[in-house]
Amino acid sequence: MVSKIKKIVLSLGLIGLSSSVLAHGDHAHGKPLTEMEQKAAGGVFADKDVKDRNLSDWDGVWQSVYPLLVNGDLDPVLRKKVEKDPSKTFADVKAYYRKGYVTQVDTIGIEDGVMEFHIGAESSSCHYRYDGHKILTYASGKKGVRYLFTCQDANSPAPKFVQFSDHIIGPRKSSHFHIFTGNTSQEALLSEMDNWPTYYPWQMQTAEVVEEMLHH
Repeated sequence: MVSKIKKIVLSLGLIGLSSSVLAHGDHAHGKPLTEMEQKAAGGVFADKDVKDRNLSDWDGVWQSVYPLLVNGDLDPVLRKKVEKDPSKTFADVKAYYRKGYVTQVDTIGIEDGVMEFHIGAESSSCHYRYDGHKILTYASGKKGVRYLFTCQDANSPAPKFVQFSDHIIGPRKSSHFHIFTGNTSQEALLSEMDNWPTYYPWQMQTAEVVEEMLHH
């Protein structure tokens, strides 16, 4: 494990991240979801059941799934979606997710309230403050929760505003997430519905990510 951690640190430049956080990607889901949590994951929950969360729920090193979509690795996942909704073609579904997943940020490291964004060999980081959550109701009638964080360093090139959505509505370690980032305002970011870059633990192999998505 030590050599694996060193390899991650060296390859991503995540010098500030501890071994415990780098090892978080065992993608264990922790205790089983309760019935309420299962319903919430499907977008059905009472507003009163939504709880605040700490950034530590997203601690770890995370990989974007966009490259897996582009190179065809996620095609089995997309085909399954077409089977569920024959009104859409495979090309339609792939175009939808290409727009949703597209991002330049290859990896994200999170620890001790700091988020580190990596684009190729370049990186930026900032300490983020929790700014509460917002409950959104989508056109489908389903609901979702975004957890809002704001960068505390005005000089940092990292995104000023960050929002997480991971189908979880209370304190629990995230197993994957959709992220929204911007520099205008939290309110402006809440209106973003088309682009939701998605991340899974860095340590997960491609086959594991596909398997996870097939059962998500």
